Amino acid sequence: MMHRSLAIDIIVPREKPRRWQDVLIRRLAADGHDIAVLHDPGARPWPGTANALVALERVIFRRRGEGLAAPLNGIPERPGRRPPELRLDLAGYAALRSVPTVALRFGRSALDLSVAAVVAAGGLPVIEAVLDGRTVVGRAWPMIDRREAASLGLDDVLARAVTLLAATVKAFAEGRLACHGRPMPEGSGAGFAGAYLARALPRLAREALRRVSFHQAHWRVGYRFRDGPGVAEEGQLGTGWQVLPDGGDRFYADPFPFHWQGRSYIFVEDYVHAARKAVISVVPFDAARRPGTPRVVLEEPHHLSYPQVFARDGAVWMLPEASTSGRLTLYRAADFPDRWVAEAVLLDGEVSDATLLDHGGRLWLFATLRDGFGSTSDTLVVFSALTLKGPWQPHPLNPVIIDRRRARPGGAFLRDASGSLFLPVQDGTLGYGGGLGLSELLALDGGTVRLAHPRPIQADGDWPYPRIHTLNRSGPLEVIDGIVAVPKPWRSKAS
Repeated sequence: MMHRSLAIDIIVPREKPRRWQDVLIRRLAADGHDIAVLHDPGARPWPGTANALVALERVIFRRRGEGLAAPLNGIPERPGRRPPELRLDLAGYAALRSVPTVALRFGRSALDLSVAAVVAAGGLPVIEAVLDGRTVVGRAWPMIDRREAASLGLDDVLARAVTLLAATVKAFAEGRLACHGRPMPEGSGAGFAGAYLARALPRLAREALRRVSFHQAHWRVGYRFRDGPGVAEEGQLGTGWQVLPDGGDRFYADPFPFHWQGRSYIFVEDYVHAARKAVISVVPFDAARRPGTPRVVLEEPHHLSYPQVFARDGAVWMLPEASTSGRLTLYRAADFPDRWVAEAVLLDGEVSDATLLDHGGRLWLFATLRDGFGSTSDTLVVFSALTLKGPWQPHPLNPVIIDRRRARPGGAFLRDASGSLFLPVQDGTLGYGGGLGLSELLALDGGTVRLAHPRPIQADGDWPYPRIHTLNRSGPLEVIDGIVAVPKPWRSKAS
């Protein structure tokens, strides 16, 4: 669907506006909108202490370039060519006019400085797009990937402020703004400096000590053969899980089971800590359901993960994640399971955990897409095509949701005994890999995408690693993974 060009007034602070505001202005202008920039002389700049602490932390974490919270010398005023149809208040408290005005509410404050204080205190902000001060027309629950660093978490949140406002402008242009209730009441929170000294600095120190002793992340894969109901039907992990062993120098994650010619296989992300990059390996099972030694079947110069394997059109295919390559590439098995050849590039961009579904006479891909900046785990997009190799078209509702609790897929679609479809979705509330839920697909067509709020999977039973982020099943073979703290080699020898 082509959206019409709007005439938009964008209001920014006259003194020390922020880089995220300039990024939004440039994005909307690139989308073809007629942009006028106006100054709010009453908007107060951030305190110098907040600017200094954020900048210092970026140096510590070796971040090149300016963050989205970086102050600018100014954003020049400029007139539009037409009378405004919409106003965006990026300063926070611009006076309302007869033209519809959308402002952001970061939690309980209209000031972006409040994001810095909330993130420094360890909180997870919710962003609201508020029309004319009284109606919420969009919400975002940004994912914060690096919670030990307030400056990086601040970037993640401000990135989704840009995404939310761009999506709101698109919906306004297409005449489909929806009411999501009243905004949260305003309130006052702790100042940034106090929150940083009391909460962020101790958190940063704890994380530094942890990284000295432990690998940054280590996953373990679980599997079981079960002929009856599985996790999708029961909503809990239950018992009977076996752990796929690893040597500690590498981990296995993102398991996808597959049956072929009477044999069972699990395809996994195979990450070697020393190389800091993953390949795809396969674990074959024998007739007694015993796993063999994992062996590498696909390696590229870039990181690979999430190896969804499926049969279609007389061939076996793999659709692994390769977001660092900037492309989503489809592979075909030339000699299953050991040799794969790249067949087609389906999508461009930092696409994560693309999950295929055949539904309603079309093929669909559910994935997250990094929207320029910020996390790769909070912005759900959907694409469709008539054939596997495409062309793949974006859904007109993209981004479907911005939500750390349910945007990123965590496995292939599952169908229960009643025929209902469920998408495993990752819950990033406790951090990446912090939990998993099952979200029922309620409606899907060229104009609608509706997923129910996830039903959390209860991590009970005999699986020892309750923080899971993948669930898959093929026939009786069911697989999961969970994160575990694994000491670095020197620490293991010392202890």
